[in-house]
Order: sequence, then C-alpha cells, then structure tokens
Amino acid sequence: MPLTIGLINASLPSYFPQRHGVFEAARASLDEIAQKGGYEIAQASSIPMDATEARAAITELKAAGADFILLLHGGFSMGDVVREIALAELPLGVWATPEPVLTGDVQLNNFVSLNMSMSIARGVRDMARNPVQWYLGTSDDANLVARLEQTLRALSARKALNGARIGVVGGLAPTFYNMEVSSDTLLKALGVWVEHIDMHKMTDLMAAQNEVDVADELAQMAAAAEVKGVSDAQMALTARAALALRSIAAEGGYDALAVSDWPALQENPGMHPGAAFSWLEEKDQLPVASEGDVLGAVTQLAVKSLTGQLGCLLDMTSPDLARDQILMWHGGGGPLHMAKDDVAWINHPMIGRGTEEGPVFGAIADYEFAHGPVTVVRVARHGTAQFVVQGEISEGPAAGFTGCRGWVGGFSSNAGSCTAADIVTTVMEQGLEHHFVLVPGHEADVFAEFASWCGMHPLDVIKAHSGLPT
Repeated sequence: MPLTIGLINASLPSYFPQRHGVFEAARASLDEIAQKGGYEIAQASSIPMDATEARAAITELKAAGADFILLLHGGFSMGDVVREIALAELPLGVWATPEPVLTGDVQLNNFVSLNMSMSIARGVRDMARNPVQWYLGTSDDANLVARLEQTLRALSARKALNGARIGVVGGLAPTFYNMEVSSDTLLKALGVWVEHIDMHKMTDLMAAQNEVDVADELAQMAAAAEVKGVSDAQMALTARAALALRSIAAEGGYDALAVSDWPALQENPGMHPGAAFSWLEEKDQLPVASEGDVLGAVTQLAVKSLTGQLGCLLDMTSPDLARDQILMWHGGGGPLHMAKDDVAWINHPMIGRGTEEGPVFGAIADYEFAHGPVTVVRVARHGTAQFVVQGEISEGPAAGFTGCRGWVGGFSSNAGSCTAADIVTTVMEQGLEHHFVLVPGHEADVFAEFASWCGMHPLDVIKAHSGLPT
C-alpha cells in the first residue's frame, strides 16, 4: 500500500495565505512530489481554528488512512490547534512558507508560528519515540522539496516494515549469541513478525523439486554468471535450494528469510546455499540473510524500501588501518548487481576445506564490488537502534578474499569524516552485531531519518582512543 499524506492547512483568518496563494502553490508542489513517489494525499476538508476543529481534522484524516500528517502553516496558527495535532500518534511534519514581502505589515508571520509549533509539540509529545520534522521554504524551493521527499521515502520504509514477515529457516547459527533477537521487542519496535521454520521443510522441498524446474533454474543461473569448477550435482542442489526457499517465502507470505546455512545443510543434503541466496536476492529481490540473522534481514528490507534495491550482507573482515580502509566481505550470498566485473559461481572456499574431498560443497557468488560511493548500515539491538556510515569503495592492498568483497574507506558519519580506526572502535565498543548491509550510493541521511521515525537510537561513531571503553 502506498504512503498516504494527510494534509491540514492552518491559519488564522486575519492573515493572508489566500491573498498570496500559499495553500494552492503548496498543494500543487505536493501533488508533483506524490506523483513522482507514488504517494497519495488526503486533505482535511476545512481549516481548523481551535482544538475541537483540529481534533475533527485528525479524525477525518485517520479515517482516510493517513500515515503522516503534514500541517501547513499558510499563516499564523494558534497553539491549541498545533497542540491537539501534536497529541495524535501519527508521524507529524510542520511546514511554513517564508514571507512574500519583507517591508510594510508582516503578511504571514509563519516562521514565528513554526517556531511556536515545534516548541509546543516538544512539550506534549515523546520526540524520541515519535519525532516531528519541520520544513521551511516555498513550494518551488529545491531544498524544501528534497527535505520533504527524504521524509516521505523514510516514512514509506517505516510503513513497509510495519507488518513485514520474516521466516527463520533452521534458527540461528550455533553460538551466534550476538545475533539473538527478541521477537517481542522487534514486533513492538518496528512491527516486524518473526516465524520459525524447521530446516527439514527446506530439505524436504529441495528433494521434492522436479527435474524440469531444476534445469530451468540452472539455465537462468548459468546465463547470469559463469560456473567455475562447481560440479553439476552441487549446482543442481543450489537450484533446488533456491526453489525450496522461494516456495517457503511464497507459502508463508514472507518478505524476507533468515537461514541457518551451516552446519545442518552440510550434513544433509551436503551443500552450502550461498549461491541460492545470491540468486534469490538478484532475481526475486527477496532478502535472504545467512546464519539466521533476523536483524540482517530487517536491515535489507529497510534498504530495499529506501533505495529500490538490495544491498549485500557482509562482515567487516580485515581492517587496514594504515591505508584507512576496511575489507567488507562475506562467503555467502550477495546480489549480483553490485559487481564491478563479471560474476562467477564457484565452490564455497571454506566448506570442506581441510577434508579429503576439499572445498567442493556448495556454490557462492564470487565478485568484487563496483567502485564508488556506498552506505554501510545495521538495524541493531532488537530493532531499537541503528548504525550508519558512508564511504567509498576503491582499490585496496589486495583483491580480497574469495566471495563478495570490496575495500571501503573515506568514511563519514553524521558528525563528519571519520577513519577506519574510528569505525573499528565503534563496532567493538558499541557491541554491533557482525553483519552489515552495504548498498551503493550515499544514503545515510534518509536511513537515519527512517530510523528516527521508527524511534531507533543512533549508535554514533566513537573516535579511536587508547583507553578502555567508557
């Protein structure tokens, strides 16, 4: 369902929004933004003049399915109107336009009204859990439009998560205690449901796939990336895993999966499903988090809604502090669209390593990330906190380990530029879970705003230091 903007025009009758066309210009701009972003607009049928009328406007917009209230100060508005609207539980934005002239009588007095409104809202609303965004500018101001568009993208992601369903296949990887999640806390914080599925369901479905479907899936995979050294039997198991997981997601109505890819699947049927994860993320846009990482799947869902594409679930694997870079890598799944060059399906480099057979159990995607700007994010602490930094992928000291990989440097956070040493310090001292989602582009601002609308606490960057954590 698209996000619905609930618009309330506000002004005292003694001010002049009609004379200056404030409401009409704002609505025309909002219509353009809504058409571009696929949003809907519900507008209150009257301009509220007191708390009673404001309460009626909120009731009207709630009935129309509003997800976000945008209170537009066309002219100075009374505090009881704002106070009543701020008490509503819906996300709230307050927009004021600048003065049309700067001499003679003040025409709108909108900045003062905006200032008063934000102050009143802070007094009656839990701003940490239920923030309010402010906007100042004319309807043709590019910065104002960008700020509104960022909010609407962020709120769309919030709405997409509310009611999302994650299927956990096989549970958490053994002893990965740091990725345990309270399903009650996650549901309360973000509205995300978690359901557990026995690993036998996956393996039984793998065995039940017919040869025609397996051959068709294999042909599509081979067309997307070269098969290098993986046996026909292992590629067939990969296709069966993809088909089985697709079936589980469809049957359960799951928006994402978190799968325990080891050690049970190495015992039966004797494979690793990393390439199946990559294929489902690439072909189906279905997030599949390895090692049963529920919050990794949640992060992928947020990234998908914010950017329109999936990122890659990775470890921070090898910091090179002298070069101010960190190798981001994983030997599991990762969508193919992030590759710099050609992708290959190869044997998992570690499953079976050191045995008589060697590392020939299960396929993964092997590629380096395209160079350029990226964002590294994580929804953490049962859905109540978030971490986000931006950086650049560039040439590193070596190609990096086999799998999905790239060297990230040039880091920055909301506090400004930071070093690889700062990032390492932060990850360790904030106790961040060891999977992060890397997505192309600089998206930290919209991710941070999304997290704020969800009431998540930001896990800020901690500067590198020599003492104990504080």
